[in-house]
Amino acid sequence: MRIDKYLKVARVLKRREVGKQLALNERLYINGKLAKASSEVKIGDEIKIIFGHREMSIRVLDVKTSASKQEAFEMYEVIE
Repeated sequence: MRIDKYLKVARVLKRREVGKQLALNERLYINGKLAKASSEVKIGDEIKIIFGHREMSIRVLDVKTSASKQEAFEMYEVIE
């Protein structure tokens, strides 16, 4: 699944467009490598998101095309 869509489905971001903008501004990383909006996400990947001066790192636990609110929070774990 594309990283921009994954972040939307997992409810890390509210809109997929925000994920695209983060990737364009080089603020999105998968396993330490710079990611494009179309980069594929797999179970076990570590995603780092930079929001201004804040950083968030998550580990992918599940990949689903759609998820309820409860299922969305089970798709990843926050590392830091």
